[in-house]
Amino acid sequence: MRHLERFGPGPGDSDPRSSRSGNLTVELSSFVGRAAELEELRGVLEAERLVTVTGVGGVGKSRLAARAASLAGPRDGVWMVELASLQEAELVEYAVAEALELTDHTSRPPRQVLFEHLAERRLLLVLDGFEHLVDASGSLVRDLLGRAPGLRVLAVGRRPLGIEGERLFPLCPMAVEEAAELFADRAATILPDFTLDAGSLPDVLEVCRRLDGIPLAVELAAGRLRALSLAQLLSRLDDRFGLLTGDGSGALPRHQTMRTAIGWSHELCTPDERLLWARLSVFSGHFDLEAAEYVCGGHGLPEEAVLDVLGRLLAQSLVAREETPAGVRYRMLDTVRAYGADWLEAMGDGPRLRRRHRDWYMGLATWCELDWFSPRQPEVAARVEADLPNLRIALDHCLSEPGEAHVGQHLASTLWFCWVGCGRLAEGRHWLERSLELGAGHMESRLKALWVLAYVAILQGDMASALAALHECREGAERHATAAACAMHRTGCLALVTDDMPRAEQLLREALDRYHEIGELNSYVLMCQVELAMAMAFQGNLPGAVELCEDVRLVCEDHGERWTRAYALFVLAYAAWADGRLDRARELLEQSLAIHYGFQDLLGTVLTIELLALVTVAEGDPVEAAVLQGVAGRIWPSVGLPLFGSSHFNAPHQLCEELVREQLGDTRYEEFRGAGGRLGTDAAVARVLSGHRADPRGLLPHQREPMPDAETSDGAPDMRKPAASPTQQGGDAAG
Repeated sequence: MRHLERFGPGPGDSDPRSSRSGNLTVELSSFVGRAAELEELRGVLEAERLVTVTGVGGVGKSRLAARAASLAGPRDGVWMVELASLQEAELVEYAVAEALELTDHTSRPPRQVLFEHLAERRLLLVLDGFEHLVDASGSLVRDLLGRAPGLRVLAVGRRPLGIEGERLFPLCPMAVEEAAELFADRAATILPDFTLDAGSLPDVLEVCRRLDGIPLAVELAAGRLRALSLAQLLSRLDDRFGLLTGDGSGALPRHQTMRTAIGWSHELCTPDERLLWARLSVFSGHFDLEAAEYVCGGHGLPEEAVLDVLGRLLAQSLVAREETPAGVRYRMLDTVRAYGADWLEAMGDGPRLRRRHRDWYMGLATWCELDWFSPRQPEVAARVEADLPNLRIALDHCLSEPGEAHVGQHLASTLWFCWVGCGRLAEGRHWLERSLELGAGHMESRLKALWVLAYVAILQGDMASALAALHECREGAERHATAAACAMHRTGCLALVTDDMPRAEQLLREALDRYHEIGELNSYVLMCQVELAMAMAFQGNLPGAVELCEDVRLVCEDHGERWTRAYALFVLAYAAWADGRLDRARELLEQSLAIHYGFQDLLGTVLTIELLALVTVAEGDPVEAAVLQGVAGRIWPSVGLPLFGSSHFNAPHQLCEELVREQLGDTRYEEFRGAGGRLGTDAAVARVLSGHRADPRGLLPHQREPMPDAETSDGAPDMRKPAASPTQQGGDAAG
C-alpha cells in the first residue's frame, strides 16, 4: 500500500513533510553528458520562479529537468507532477494535489486547497508533459505563483506555457561527442565489452550525426546492437535516413529525425512486435502483463504469445519494466506510445482496442470492489492507485462515447471504495457528477451512482447535495432493493451527523434489516452497523453499541476486512473510555489510528486523534492532550466542518478542552494547541504509535514550566465520564 500522509493542512500551517525531499524517483540509468546545460539550468532555476524547458520529443527534456530539480534544495522539497497520462483538463489540479500527497475530503475546489497548502511553503514543482493541457496548466501555474511567493515551477513540454514571467529554456540535441558517450554507455548494457576506441568511434560518431544527437533516437539505435553489428547498424541508418530529404511533410528537421528514428525501429520490428506496439498504445501510464494479454491478445496475436513479444519490445528499449508497490509493471515512453497510436488508428483497430481496454478496467474495478471486503484490502488500494490513469481513460471513454453513459455511471460508482476508502472524494465526485449529467436510461446504474454521490457529499459536509441525490435515489428505488437499502442507510448517516439521533437509529436499523433480508454483506453494510452503534452510544446505550461493534469486529476478522474494523474499534474505544478503562481505550485507538492512517482516511484519522486527546488528559497529561487537539484542528479543514458541527460528535472534544484549560490555563493551552497545529500528521501519528511522547519543550520556543498534577487539581471534573452519555451504562468495550 502506498505511503500515506496525504493530509492537506489548513491555511498557514507548516508542511508536515518539510524535511522530505519530495517525490522524485531514483534514476534507473546513468545520466550522461549535458554538463553545460545542467549547470545553466540550475542557475536559471535559482534566478527565476517559472522556467519552461522546451524541445522536440526525445531530446531529453524530462531527464535534464529531473536531474536539475534533484540538485535544487528548497526547504519543502521537489515534487514531480506527470501530466502526460491525463486527458481531461479538469484533472490537472487533482494531479498536482495528488503529486503533493494532499488529500482533501471537503467540497472545496482543488485549486483553493492548493492555494492554502502552498501559501507559506518553499518548494519546487516540476510539471512534466503539459503540452496537450497547456491552457489548464498555464492557468493553474499563473494562479499558484500569484498566491504562493515561495513556489517555483519547472515546466517541461514541447511548447511554452505562454504566461507572464515565463523564462524559456530551449533544449537542443546533444553535441555529437556527448551523444557518442551516451551511445557507448547504453551499448555497454547490452554488450559489456563495448567501448569507444579507434575502431568503433568513427562509426558511432556517424550514427549520432545521422540521428542529430537526439538522445532517445541514440538509445534506440544502441538497443539494435543485440541483433546488428555496428557496421550493419550504420548501413541501415544510411538507407533509412536517405528518405528524409524531400518528404514533403513540412516538419522541422529534428522532428523528422525523431519520427524517422522511431519509424526505423518500427520497420526493424517483426509483424507481431509492430502489432503489439500499436495495441499497447491504448494504455495510459503503467500497465501489467494480465492487462496487456487481455486487451492486446487475439485477432492475429494469440494471448499466450503476448509475453514473448512484450519481452522482445523490452529488449529493444521500446517498453520499460518497472517495480512498483503493485508488482511488476510496464510503460512506453510518450513519444513511442504516440507513434504506436498513429499506427493503431491507421489500422482502423482503435475503437475495438479502446472497448477492450474499457472492458478490462471495468472488470478490474468490479473485482476490486468485491476484494475490498477481504484480507486483500491493502493490495486493492495499491492496485487501484497504480491503475488510476487507465481507470480514468476508461471512465472518459464511457462518458465520451454515445450510449455509454450508464457504463460510466456503473464504473464511477463501483469505485466507491477508492473515492471513500482511499481518500479520493473530490475526484470521485467529479466522475459521479459528470456521469449523472449524461443520462437516466439505465436505472440500476444511475441509482448506485446517486447513493455513492450522496455518500461522498455527506463525507464532504455538503448536506444539500447529499439530500438532492438521496431524494432522487429514493424515488427510483422501489423496484431495486439494494439501492433502496443504500438510500435509507445514507439518509440515516445524514441524520447521524446532523444530531437527529432517534431518526438516525431508526433509519440505520431499518437499512440494516433490509441489507440482511437481501443477503448483502460487505464493507458498507458493516459500516451501517457501526453508524447505528454510534447513534446508540450517543443516546447512552453503550452496551448495545458495544455488542454491535464486537459483532462487526468478529465479522471483519473472519473476512480480513480492516477499513470498517477501524471504525468499530473507535466506538469500542469510546465505550472503554466511558467505562474508565483508559489503557484499553488507548490500545483500541492506536489500532484504529494505524488502519485509518494506512488507508489515508482523513475522517477516521481525525476522529481517532480527537478521542485520543480526551483519553490522554484522562491519563493525566494535559500538555499532550492540547498538542493532539492542535493536530486535529490542523486536519479538520481538509475534512469539512469540524466534528460535522454536531454537538454529539463535539462533546468529547469540548470535555477535553475544558479539562485541559482548567489544568494549564488558557494561555498555555493555546500555546500547546498551536504547537500541535504546526506538527505534521506524519510526526503526530508516529508520536502516538511509538508508545512514547516527545518532550513537549521541543514544540515551543521556550522551556515549559512544571505542570500541575492532574490527579491533585482541585475541582477537576471527573474525566472518566463522557459528556454525551447520560445513562453511564458501562459495558465491556474490549469484549
